[in-house]
Amino acid sequence: MTEIALTVQQTARPTGFPTAGHFRFAESPVPRPEPGTALVENLLWSVDPYHREMMDGDFELNVPLEGRTLGRVVASRTPELPEGEIVFHRRGWRTHAVVGPEEVRRLPHHPGVPLSAYLSVLGGTGLTAYVALTRVARLREGEDVFVSGAAGGVGTAAGRFARLLGAGRVIGSAGSPAKVKYLTDRAGYDTAFDYHTGPVAGLLAEAAPAGIDVFVDNVGGDHLGAAVGALRERGRVVRVGTISQYNSPEATPVLFNHADVVEKSLRIEGFLVKHYQDAQDELYDFAVPHLRSGALPADETVVDGFERIVEAFLLMLRGGNTGKTLVRAA
Repeated sequence: MTEIALTVQQTARPTGFPTAGHFRFAESPVPRPEPGTALVENLLWSVDPYHREMMDGDFELNVPLEGRTLGRVVASRTPELPEGEIVFHRRGWRTHAVVGPEEVRRLPHHPGVPLSAYLSVLGGTGLTAYVALTRVARLREGEDVFVSGAAGGVGTAAGRFARLLGAGRVIGSAGSPAKVKYLTDRAGYDTAFDYHTGPVAGLLAEAAPAGIDVFVDNVGGDHLGAAVGALRERGRVVRVGTISQYNSPEATPVLFNHADVVEKSLRIEGFLVKHYQDAQDELYDFAVPHLRSGALPADETVVDGFERIVEAFLLMLRGGNTGKTLVRAA
C-alpha cells in the first residue's frame, strides 16, 4: 500500500463545461483509522453526470469530492469491517478513505460477476434504470420504450433491462453515428437515431411511427417535448436527468403541447435513486442470472489510473464514453 494518499478537489465553480483547471490533486499521508472505523484503499471509481450538477454549489470547494466507489479494507479497527473485504461507499475521488460501518455496503458474493458490475449495471446506474422501468413506469410486456441519452450508463442499462422485461420495440437517441450503431448492433435496441441530424420530434416520429408507451428521459430539452407528442394514451414519462442543461443553464425551456398530458392521460414523474435503496436486492435477483448467462453484458468505458479521473469525468461530459464510465486503479 502506498504511503501517500491523493484526493481530488474542486477549486472553482464552472460556467458551462468544466475544465481540468476547475480541479486539483492534493497529496497527504495515508489516513489512519480511529476505533470503530476502517481504512479502505479504493479500487474502482464511478464518474457520473450528476457530478456536474453538484459542481454548481453542492460540492464544497477545496475539499475532497464525493462519489461512488469500491475499495478493499486494508486496516480495520472494527469487527464489522474485516480486512480484505470489498465494500461500496461514497467517499470517492480519493485513493484512500476512512469509513464507519454505517457508511458502507458490503458486496454480496455472486460468483462469476465482475467487480465493475457493482458500480455499473448492479450499482446506482443499473438501479436507476431498473427503478425507472419497474417502479415508476411500471413497464408492461409488449410496450414500446424510448430512451434518450441511450448510449450512456443509465441508457444502455435501461435498453437492456427493457428488452429482458419483455418490452415491444426499444428506441434510443444518441449523439453520434458510432453510438447509434452500438445501440442497435450490441445493446439490444431495435432502432436508434443521432439527434444531431434533425429535429428530435421528426426523428422520433420516423423511428416510432405508431408512437411509444414509455419514455425514460436522461436528457430533457427537445427530447422531452418530442416524447410527449409521441406518447400514446396512458403513456408515462420517467424523468431521470437533464443532461442537456447541465452545462447550458440558459437553454431554451422545454416546449410541448400541455393539452396532451390531459387528453392522453399521461403521467410525468421524476425520482432520485437514493429513495429506492429497498430495490437493490430486487435488482440483484433480476440482473445477476442474466449477467451469469451472458444475456446482460455490462456496457462500460474503463479508464485506467486514478490520476486520470478528472480526464474520465470530462470525457463523459463530452459524450466520449459508451455505457458506464469507470476509473480503475492502475
